Amino acid sequence: MIEIAPSILSADFTRLGEQIKTVERAGASLLHVDVMDGRFVPNITVGLPVVKALSRATQLPIDAHLMIVEPGRYAEQFVKAGAQMVSIHIEADPHAHRTLSAIRSAGGLAGIALNPATPLSALDEAVKFADYVLVMSVNPGFGGQEFIPASLDKVRRLRKMIDERGLKTRIEIDGGIDSDNIAEVTSAGAEIIVSGSAIFGAPDPAIALRELREATVLWV
Repeated sequence: MIEIAPSILSADFTRLGEQIKTVERAGASLLHVDVMDGRFVPNITVGLPVVKALSRATQLPIDAHLMIVEPGRYAEQFVKAGAQMVSIHIEADPHAHRTLSAIRSAGGLAGIALNPATPLSALDEAVKFADYVLVMSVNPGFGGQEFIPASLDKVRRLRKMIDERGLKTRIEIDGGIDSDNIAEVTSAGAEIIVSGSAIFGAPDPAIALRELREATVLWV
């Protein structure tokens, strides 16, 4: 099943509650929250207090993407704050197994995120401990970037790796996805589609979300 996760990074924070309700009613599957610390990526966004507030403001599962150094210090706390999914960057955590296990023990789904230039070989031992892998199709840190075409082949190879190992790990993708390329992305094997600017940057986020879903359905 293809799921669409609007990213609040591109939302209007002066109307955040209203915009979340809009995509909720329009059929969003998840709410994607980018957590940036200004160190792992060159930007600072939101943290635990915002995730706690969001968990009270929406019925959607919260998908927290931790773009931070030392994710092992905070990953479990994000589950306790209300996130049902928490992903960490393999580039940032030398103790990924411990962190992924902590996320699962706290009751969340554990994900591994990969930057565009990080090879799939970095997942070789860790993928079996993850519930999903988040493939970054832009360099993380800012919204509104263009999709990196090479990400399609990366998703295909990841899909093959997962299938050959008999794993149930899902594939999520984030960055530059809109109605023009979502069909290619899902056909490559991605199942959870994060989209920010294409949804919240549109005149009507609800219509934009429906168009994304329709583009996926038409292809599949």
